[in-house]
Amino acid sequence: MNPDISFPVVGVGASAGGIQALESLFRTMPANPGMSFVVIMHLAPDRKSLLTDILGHHAKMSVEVARDGLRLEKDKIYVIPPAAVLTIASGRLRLIATDVAHHERSPIDVFFSALARDRGESAIGVVLSGSGSDGVLGIKAIKEHGGVTMAQASDASGPGFGGMPGSAIASGLVDFAIPVDAMAEKLVEIIRDLNEPDDLASDRRMNDDDGVVLEARQAIYSILRDAAGHDFSGYKTKTFMRRVRRRMHIQQCVKIADYVRRLREVPEEATALFRDLLINVTSFFRDSDAFNALRERAVPRLFEGKGAADSVRVWVPGCSTGEEVYSIAIILREHMDGLKVAPRVTIFATDIDDAALTIARAARYPAALMDAVSDQRRRRFFTAESGSYVVVKAVRDLCVFSPHSILRDPPFSHMDLVSCRNLLIYLGADVQREVIPIFHYSLRAGGILFLGMSESIGQFSDLFAPLDKKHCLFEARDPGRRVRMPHFMAGLHALAFPAPASGKTSAGSASQLRRTVESRIAEGFAPPHVVVNEDGDIIHFSARTGKYLEAAPGAPDRQIFAMARKGLRLDLRSVLREAMETRRTATRQNVKVEADNDHTELVSLTAEPLLDREGGKALFLILFQAREPSTADTMSTSPTAREPAGDAVRLERELFETRERLQATIEEYETALEELKSANEELISMNEETQSTNEELESSKEELQSLNEEMRTVNHELESKIDELDRANND
Repeated sequence: MNPDISFPVVGVGASAGGIQALESLFRTMPANPGMSFVVIMHLAPDRKSLLTDILGHHAKMSVEVARDGLRLEKDKIYVIPPAAVLTIASGRLRLIATDVAHHERSPIDVFFSALARDRGESAIGVVLSGSGSDGVLGIKAIKEHGGVTMAQASDASGPGFGGMPGSAIASGLVDFAIPVDAMAEKLVEIIRDLNEPDDLASDRRMNDDDGVVLEARQAIYSILRDAAGHDFSGYKTKTFMRRVRRRMHIQQCVKIADYVRRLREVPEEATALFRDLLINVTSFFRDSDAFNALRERAVPRLFEGKGAADSVRVWVPGCSTGEEVYSIAIILREHMDGLKVAPRVTIFATDIDDAALTIARAARYPAALMDAVSDQRRRRFFTAESGSYVVVKAVRDLCVFSPHSILRDPPFSHMDLVSCRNLLIYLGADVQREVIPIFHYSLRAGGILFLGMSESIGQFSDLFAPLDKKHCLFEARDPGRRVRMPHFMAGLHALAFPAPASGKTSAGSASQLRRTVESRIAEGFAPPHVVVNEDGDIIHFSARTGKYLEAAPGAPDRQIFAMARKGLRLDLRSVLREAMETRRTATRQNVKVEADNDHTELVSLTAEPLLDREGGKALFLILFQAREPSTADTMSTSPTAREPAGDAVRLERELFETRERLQATIEEYETALEELKSANEELISMNEETQSTNEELESSKEELQSLNEEMRTVNHELESKIDELDRANND
């Protein structure tokens, strides 16, 4: 790394009433702290600032006014001038002049966002006393890039000027909420840790195979479940532990056991870790080529054949602060404006982070986050307000934001598009295998799934067909049958699999050889067999079962009774029922079964219960063993044996007819049972639809609450303006 930009840079944001806090911060700061400071202050654009002189009287470092193109140096303080917006790129300050009419309302967000991109983990954001909420989006950007955030504790804020640090602390994005007098010492500690040799770092390079670390990780999962109500055991271990190490660094914990103890003792730390795990990098039109492919290949399909009475439904799980949601909404709005008659469009945007949803509903973003938005779209879909950009109402009206977990809550249904970009990369393989079917359930047949550039559908090619594989656009296949709601994963727990011990290669080879031999013998000499569950559904076929089972006409069915050949079904049902009731092996000898050439064969049926699986249904092994006709059977069919057999023939015929009638009755019963099952599935489907409708109503309720919050916010702003006007009149 270039040595000129290797040291940390601290962005310090303050507003009205923050002069005293700035003086306290730099009065206690040593002359050589090993970092550079950039002070962003809310200054009147038409007045000369004396901030440089004020700080110069209290700071032990040199203080100067920021200039365009100025390279930052260690152990110096740079102050923003009036009527300017300050950013940073490649270690140099960038100054953008403004005027009274276009005064920047969120200069702290603008600089913090640029600082996060330029310095990454070496960026530090400090929010001091001031009114409003400037700085929240900025510290979010710093957290996204691995930096450290700090805010002035409320008990140290000046009267009436705790809005900025209070908003930052309430967002859950602040690593340290401490009095301003303690900030200098904490910053020096952070810098010392960043520059520390690898004695401490070596302790933090934790091997996931270590039993101590594995036990600690399971303990952290449990603590987070109790504190936040969400299970992170399905997340990728490396990603999870990287966030844990970051919190250990902030909390000065050398050993992971110390951090687990701190999580148990300090509930606020569990909340902070939860917030850290939710921070995901997001931006407008991320991967522009992918959004172009969405606009050209997918969006026209969503609107095909739809009029004003129809609707286009979109679900964006893991929406974070809303940039992706509004990007999709802009593309849909552009397409709608080109149609003569447009359907109703609703975008359901969900996340488990309430703080991120609050930012998304506000739809206000600093200019530094608008790099990927073209000038034409800025003018058309955004309103510029003092350097920040607000999404226009025509786009906001398409979006509904609500809290929702794809792993815990029922999914939305009948969606035309599901966009889940860069969320699966944080989930483990087992969780991904559960989430993809959930997305398929949510989509209509032919609906579109939009994933991130590093994500794929994996093994579920039977559920999705690639529409544009390069840009991760997939079309939901029609399974040809009713899709059932997949299982949810509220109780997901990671399982540890012991690694094979070294030094037992020969034993392992012998065991492998034994399994191979046993498998070969079973294939060649074992009788035909199937494995069924308690419902009679076949879950495993062996070879050579075609003599006894055949596919029934119509839709594919794995029911063993529907597939059994003529003459076999009654005894098969009887022997299986006996095995289920007694949990013992049941057999039926000399059962006649008709083969393909109308030839009757004798078969012995055996139903044997298998050991119950943990947490699953019992299974049954059914064996079909062909029998050769015995001597007694041959003699009974000879002419001499049939001479006095008139009554016997009649009784046998009556018995055959009775069995036929019984078989017909059973088939009618099975038909009625299938109809009942179909009706039950219809009821289940209606219940699932009701759940989805309830989710939508909840989302609408959240949106109404959001509008109410916006109205309250506007009302508070108007009241503050009236108070300011009254004070001005009194003056």
